[in-house]
Amino acid sequence: MFASLRTRNYRYWVSGQVVSLIGTWMQRVAQDWLVLDLAHSNAAAVGIVMALQFGPTLVLSPWAGVLADRYDKRRLLVLTQSLSALCAAVLAALVLTGVARLWQVFLVAFVFGCVSAVDAPVRQSFSIEMVGPELLPNAIALNSMVFNGARIVGPAIAGVLIAAVGTGWVFFANAVSTAAVIGALLAMRVPELFQAPPVERARGQVRAGFGYVWKRPDLLVVVVVVFFVSTFGINFPLALSALARNGFHLGANAYGLLSTTLAIGTLSGAAVAARRSRKASMRRFLASGIAFGVCQTVAGLVPVFWIVAVLLIPVGLLQMTFTTSAMSRLQLSVDKQFRGRVMGIYMLAFMGGTPLGAPLLGWIADATTAAAPLIAGGAISALSCVACIAVLRRRPVTNAG
Repeated sequence: MFASLRTRNYRYWVSGQVVSLIGTWMQRVAQDWLVLDLAHSNAAAVGIVMALQFGPTLVLSPWAGVLADRYDKRRLLVLTQSLSALCAAVLAALVLTGVARLWQVFLVAFVFGCVSAVDAPVRQSFSIEMVGPELLPNAIALNSMVFNGARIVGPAIAGVLIAAVGTGWVFFANAVSTAAVIGALLAMRVPELFQAPPVERARGQVRAGFGYVWKRPDLLVVVVVVFFVSTFGINFPLALSALARNGFHLGANAYGLLSTTLAIGTLSGAAVAARRSRKASMRRFLASGIAFGVCQTVAGLVPVFWIVAVLLIPVGLLQMTFTTSAMSRLQLSVDKQFRGRVMGIYMLAFMGGTPLGAPLLGWIADATTAAAPLIAGGAISALSCVACIAVLRRRPVTNAG
């Protein structure tokens, strides 16, 4: 399960990520709380800050992929992580000095979103350079374990700190925590990295990346399915909050419980994926997407809160099986000179649909039932996988696996 940790550079990376990601999740909670405070409990303001933070992905991810192919990924990550720390430090200073205003938080969230849009494709394509192709599936799974472990621990710590000392010190803590991953990057032994040769600067490289994916049906299927599943199926903050509050008429504790059981599932799924050493087959990728959609739909149809909470564990497990399968297929199937751009396109599909899917699912929930985001999201996820299976049967892909 922990084979990648035998690699010195990856051990440093994981150690830094454990600290930094906890700080990142702390900041997410503190930022939403600060916005609610400054906006006098107006929930729409939280939606605006989320759009500002995730919206840049729609534009910048493909260009970030070009940067990842052209330049040293380790140095790029030092830069993006330093800018992320600066954003957290600015928020801390604004709050601690008592001058924070809503427009300032919106502006910092937008800048942080731009930095994150560049950071994500570079970070994803850097994994293989730390461990090599043989250990990549294991490293992807361990990355997911760290991420989901931080998603459980970070908000809990943030809740305690916000109650004790306010949001300003939470932002400060995140700024400091980023030093852990920056230190890890600087401490790596560069000769031990599996670095791909940089791509020469040329015109039309973003277009070339999209053209490369378009000509590779095995990659195109993964990107298309990931877009539909992530846009409509993996939209749990909206789906679970609506279900807890408007469906079961319960409070924040119920929402927290549903989020926790989902996180237990995703963490378990990452642990299972870490035991696999080979590239995920197309069959496993699509089957996990169908199973995820069906399980999520069933969870939305169940009228008993505790049964829904239990069902979210396999939903989270299948979600993680789906996402780790997608990532390993893409990274191990792509040519080295296109890896960064393909990861940029993947992040565009994975995160770029959130500003589109969330409002639509919210409208459906208001017009029908609070469980509709789970039901519709699960159904769309499963049907998109079934549709791709039908396409592949008509047009078999030799390297689909």
